[in-house]
Amino acid sequence: MANGFTVNASRYDPYKNFKFRILWDGKTVLGVSKISALKRTTEVVKHRSGGENSFDYKSPGRTSYEAITLERGLTHDREFEAWASKVHTYEGDNVMALADYKKDLTLEFMNERGQVAFRYYLHACWVSEYQALPELDANANAVAIESMKIELEGWERDQDTSEPDESG
Repeated sequence: MANGFTVNASRYDPYKNFKFRILWDGKTVLGVSKISALKRTTEVVKHRSGGENSFDYKSPGRTSYEAITLERGLTHDREFEAWASKVHTYEGDNVMALADYKKDLTLEFMNERGQVAFRYYLHACWVSEYQALPELDANANAVAIESMKIELEGWERDQDTSEPDESG
């Protein structure tokens, strides 16, 4: 019976969702603890035929890619804020960095041993929301989280990343 694994035929459990990393500018972004789902949606275009209009024909329309959200514990690393500030700063539109506010990102999803199992390339990404500080609560017992919402124009799976050999 097929189990979805070709290299690791003795593996029965699907991958867990807690090992991943995101890279931009060729470097791993430190401390990211949560990334929202990669999702694309294709609109449905309905039409009817003049002679047979009792039901709809359906065909694909425009495809859009949902934004992703990155969350990480608050530290003194200024990478999130620096990128978000390229789109807008307090000084106004005249300091917006039109030349380099978009980046291509790489999302790597790993098995339990830390081997890359899937790699996705996220194209033309830019920051549409940035949360510098979370809601502050003196009665809470939690890590302070900063987050950013990233718009993207598309993503694709790296077909050259194959199932890692887990036998060794």
